[in-house]
Order: sequence, then structure tokens, then C-alpha cells
Amino acid sequence: MASDELMLIHDADLLARGERVLGDEFKAMSERVLRATELTSRLNVLPFDEEAGKSALFEQLLGRPLGETVTIYPPFYTDNGLNLQLGERVFINQGCTFLDYAGIRLGDGVMVGPKATFITVGHPVDPEERRRILTGAPIDVAENVWIGAGAMILPGVSIGRDAVIAAGAVVADDVPARSLVAGPKASVRRSW
Repeated sequence: MASDELMLIHDADLLARGERVLGDEFKAMSERVLRATELTSRLNVLPFDEEAGKSALFEQLLGRPLGETVTIYPPFYTDNGLNLQLGERVFINQGCTFLDYAGIRLGDGVMVGPKATFITVGHPVDPEERRRILTGAPIDVAENVWIGAGAMILPGVSIGRDAVIAAGAVVADDVPARSLVAGPKASVRRSW
């Protein structure tokens, strides 16, 4: 088993007998994905100034009220929502996606540009394991980080305080504090 294995998608014994049976944990995850999708579908068609409706839907998505100093501009997408932790003064622009099953934490003062994507889950590269196992790891974004438009943050990444992620960067490795990363495979371009 891989060290970053999250759950079995299928019951291996039943699969060996030719039955397609999802594991209990995966079934529960699938049900939450359907619920989160239903909630975000409703959220994303509300008029922009419909604050009460947006607040009620965010509370159902996150499992708690949205913090008073947090700003999220729809459209907003998540596959779970319950594992998304948002600090004070977090700003999330339009069209962002948070696949947060393994957990995402955005520290105080984080700013997220439009269409940024955070992904905490995936599958093994090995084709024999790919349909059987869901892998993943949490994403941790420290305080005062700026994530540019269209950036993609992959499973297990930690981003240090005051760092900047350039627009369009794909972040697969940890980012040191007070540094700028850029490029299709994000790498440190400078530090301060």
C-alpha cells in the first residue's frame, strides 16, 4: 500500500469475483460529493447581492458559518467543503475549485486569484492500482500568501508565509516562505 493512500475505492475481494462494489468509505465520499455539487449549483446561480442565500449555502457547504471577514466570490466549486479551513480576511475570487477531501487550510490574509484550483486527491500512476485506490494529502497555505489566477496547487503541498504563487503556476512541491514561484512546474524564481 502506498504511504499516501487515502481509501480503497472498491472491495478487492468482490472485484476479484467480478462484482463492482464500492467500499463503504468511498460510498460516503461519493454521497458528499453529490451533496456539495447540489449546493454549489444552487450557490452559483444566486444573484451576486443575495447575501442571505449565499451565507446559508456556504454554511451547509462548510458545516459552519462563513467567517465575517472571509470573502468568496461565486462561482465557487468544491467536492466536499467540510475539510476547507479558512482563516480571517481570506479572499477567494471567482471560479475557484477546492477538492478538499484530504483537507485544505488557508491561513489568515490569504488571497486567491480567479480560477485557482486546489486538489488534495488523486490516483496512483500504476494502472493496476489506479481504479482501486484513491490517494491524497492535505494542502496547507500559511498566512498572507497570494495565489495568482489559474494557479494549481497539488496534493501535499505546503506554502510558506508571505509567498506568492504566479498566475498559471502548477505547484507540486512545497514553497518556502517569502518566495515567488512561477512556471508550468512551479520553481522558486526569487526570495526575499
